[in-house]
Amino acid sequence: MRIVVISDTHNFHEAIAPPGGDVLVHAGDFSMTGRIREVERFFEWFGGQAHAHKLVIAGNHDWVFELDPEAARRMVPGNVVYLEDSGCEIERVRFWGSPWQPSFMDWAFNLDTEEERQAKWDLIPSDTDVLVTHGPPLGILDETFDGRRVGCAALGKTVRRIKPAVHLFGHIHEAHGYAIDPEGVVETRFVNACVCDFAYRPVNPAVVVDL
Repeated sequence: MRIVVISDTHNFHEAIAPPGGDVLVHAGDFSMTGRIREVERFFEWFGGQAHAHKLVIAGNHDWVFELDPEAARRMVPGNVVYLEDSGCEIERVRFWGSPWQPSFMDWAFNLDTEEERQAKWDLIPSDTDVLVTHGPPLGILDETFDGRRVGCAALGKTVRRIKPAVHLFGHIHEAHGYAIDPEGVVETRFVNACVCDFAYRPVNPAVVVDL
């Protein structure tokens, strides 16, 4: 299975041309402020991509999915699967998606405490193959421009317990790239798929992951 991953496109989706693959995944922040028209425009583009399967989660900029989830879900095309603390199976590969992250300024899907976040991560099935979250785990592709590590410790512990084959995320623009577990506990492949850089320029290509 070839998975094509993008994240943090922030209304610049039309500037990228995702390569072909079986599954196209967007790990959140497809809009800038989560306004209705922004979301509609994104889904017009995303739903029109040629990939047989298309999955998306919300990010902290995609406000409408937290403030008015019923209206937001009505905008999702029939050929796109929206995941929010939920999963799906494609060709025997099990996906799970979740939008939460440690509180990050005054944005959507913020959770203040490790206990609150752990309650969300405890929903992830232990047989998950591909985990999609908006934010990174602590210490993995989560370093900001000023050297701070802003990932979620509870998420990192959960990934090391569940051991998915791949963990896909975005959120921290300047940390785009690939990584393995620095603690050496799991063989999970970690991918920060942010398209936009720190200056919100869509300079990073889509990431291809083969399972």
